[in-house]
Amino acid sequence: MQYDTAIIGAGAAGMMCAAHAGGRVLLIDHAKAPGEKIRISGGGRCNFTNMHCAPNAFLSNNPHFAKSALARYTQWDFLDLVERHRIAWHEKTLGQLFCDVSAKEIIAMLRGLMQAAGVDLRLQSSVANITRRESGFSFDLQTPDGLRRITASNLVLATGGKSIPKMGATGFAYDIARQFGLPVTETRAALVPFTFPQARFAPISGVALPSIINAGAASFEEALLFTHRGLSGPAVLQASSYWQDGAPVCIDLLPHADLFTLLREQRQRSGRRNLTTELSRHLPTRLVDFLAEDMDLGGNLADWPDSRLKELADTLKNWQLTPSGTEGYRTAEVTLGGIDTDALSSRSMQSREVPGLYAIGEAVDVTGWLGGYNFQWAWSSGMAAARAIAT
Repeated sequence: MQYDTAIIGAGAAGMMCAAHAGGRVLLIDHAKAPGEKIRISGGGRCNFTNMHCAPNAFLSNNPHFAKSALARYTQWDFLDLVERHRIAWHEKTLGQLFCDVSAKEIIAMLRGLMQAAGVDLRLQSSVANITRRESGFSFDLQTPDGLRRITASNLVLATGGKSIPKMGATGFAYDIARQFGLPVTETRAALVPFTFPQARFAPISGVALPSIINAGAASFEEALLFTHRGLSGPAVLQASSYWQDGAPVCIDLLPHADLFTLLREQRQRSGRRNLTTELSRHLPTRLVDFLAEDMDLGGNLADWPDSRLKELADTLKNWQLTPSGTEGYRTAEVTLGGIDTDALSSRSMQSREVPGLYAIGEAVDVTGWLGGYNFQWAWSSGMAAARAIAT
């Protein structure tokens, strides 16, 4: 069976590329249905892009690589596609765009585009024995209907990274890339909760509050959530992409509040009040009780001189914690690292050394922030490859 283009991976990037590549396209996935990560994303409503999408929201060994694809197919282009298919949407915090009804609408839109383009979608299928031919690529395709040998002028790697292995995620794209001489950068789990030893925060599991978290050179102001295993919430997931093993993170538990001044003024008005009672006006009571055991917060406000109040305020504005690790690929939303961008054209996503071989989406060493950025990279990189193939 001969095709112009074979795409391995029917996720966001793979379907976007398949729908626009033109010619005879084969799209392959080992899952029972395409777009499974789309289906579960955003609580089932798919945070499909972000209004503030820009290159500075992406991590890569080459911070400039993503600029071309993102500029030539923007968040506004994808939003226009969504609106043309009459999918109702809404904006949440920080420019995040979600479907009003269901993530399945995005999948249905992409499937409709593929059907209109005549894409041959093969699910519950696997690929093996890929070889390079003078005219392209050849490989064995195992489908529920049997085994057949496929040839294609172009081969697109769109199988994503290692995150959420229970959904079938593997490092298959990396294996194929290495087979053809494309380097792969070190990979690790990203957008993932932190863990701490001895269930340190189990007593306050479920407590959430606004925070600012600093990891490395990055700083994120969003919600923090204490869990049985450690720390989660949007601010933590964001920080995890910048965190290095063994390094501390710095947490501001009271963003934009001058706690020292607040406590000092309250001491003048009601010095006989317990310090923990006053702190509970600014922080969740369960968190205050937890901190009281760690930081010796006993006594009345009148018992605390300025020096101690200042020390306490500084501690709560710069709480240093060192995670023991993360929850890993099991719960990570994305994989940091991947196929080295130095081996790819930023305009076409094609290998510089292997004509006809492309890599798109999460398989590439480009990782976005939480909040729709990684979906936009899937749409943009998938479209970049499709346009290059179609010309």
